[in-house]
This record gives sequence, C-alpha cells and structure tokens, in this order.
Amino acid sequence: MGERPESKRGADGRRYDPERLFLPPDDDLAPNRPGEMLRARLEASRTGRVRLTLARLLGRRPVEDHWRGALAAEQLVGAALEGLAAGGWEVVHSIVLPGDAVIPHLLIGPGGVFNVEAEPVREARVEVGRDLAPGAAGERRPCPYVRRVRHSAARSSLVLSRGCGFLVTVRPVLVLVGAKDVEVAASLEDVRVLREEEVAGLGALGGVLHPDRVDRIHTVARDRRVWLRA
Repeated sequence: MGERPESKRGADGRRYDPERLFLPPDDDLAPNRPGEMLRARLEASRTGRVRLTLARLLGRRPVEDHWRGALAAEQLVGAALEGLAAGGWEVVHSIVLPGDAVIPHLLIGPGGVFNVEAEPVREARVEVGRDLAPGAAGERRPCPYVRRVRHSAARSSLVLSRGCGFLVTVRPVLVLVGAKDVEVAASLEDVRVLREEEVAGLGALGGVLHPDRVDRIHTVARDRRVWLRA
C-alpha cells in the first residue's frame, strides 16, 4: 500500500486523518442516525392504521411493530454510545453491507473496536447461551442474535483491516434492551452481553488503541465504499 499522510491535530487539538477531507459527502456515513434503515422501512410501509389495528386485535403482531421496537432499541443504545465521545470514542451507525445486512453501531475508541447490536426483549429473565438468544421464561428457543453479531464482527474486522492496512480486531457486543435480568452461559466467551444501562461502561475500557489508530479506523469505517466488498 502507498504511504498516506500522518494523523494531524486541528485548531481544537483534536486529531484527524487528512484522508477524511477527501471523503465525498454522499459516501460519508458519519451523519447516519441510529436505526436509519428501520426508519426507511417504516416510511416505505404501505400498511395503513386500520389494517395494523385489525391485525393487533386478531392477536397478530405486524412486522411494523417489530421494526418500531427495534428502532427504539437502536436509538436508546445509539444515544448511550454517542455519550462516550468525550472519552475519545467514535461511533458510526447504520452501516449497510451487501445483501441488506446492517451493522447497527460500530464503536471505536481507546478500548478497541466493537460491533454493537441492540435487541429489544420483554422477558423479565433472559438466558443467553452459545447459540441461544432471549426466550420467554422456561423456554429455550434457538435465535440468530448471538450468531449474527459474531458474524457481523468478523465481517467488520476483515473490511477494516483491509481498509486500514493493519489488523483491526472487532469484538461483538449484544445489548438486550428491556431485560430485567440476564444470565450468560460461561461458554459464551467471545460475545459481550449487556443490558442497556451497562452500555456506558464500555467507555471505561482502554489500553488497546492509540488515538491515531482510533482516528484512522474511524476514517475508514465511515467510508461507505469500503463496505461494498464486505
């Protein structure tokens, strides 16, 4: 790979990657809001209020209700992640991958890089195993949450490592929004499972990335074009 300009400091003392200056606005993911894709789906939905109400009365849960719940969860977690900015953390929301997969939040900072996914759950007690995700009390049903966040983190690591020119390890984080109690199996070592009130604790992590590396990874992560080959 060719040489690139070194990280510099702006007038406010904050580091920045010069390549960021040449990022076309249409390809810059930094302005993305949490749940951008879910917002678009809801806006494009043609299901009227009457049909939604009728479905609910018949005991059916419209997919729009699922989208709204997921959007609320992503907004809550996204706001918590953005609150870590003062500690040197950066976050990119709603990264679309080929095949319409989406990385809800990519957190980059002193403690490393994290692929963060929020899942709304209503159960008072949630058990999470190696390949199991939230289920109602007394019920253990296989769900794709753990497997999905692990897979997304692996894809993110490949894309960012290729774009940065050095190895970028991305760790998966699953946030269970609405759970009152979470029990995580001891065998689940590679996925960090949190409740929404524990998200801010990620900001206390450190000692992994130098600020220059944080800036470089963030510059690459916010470029829509690098994700086209994910």
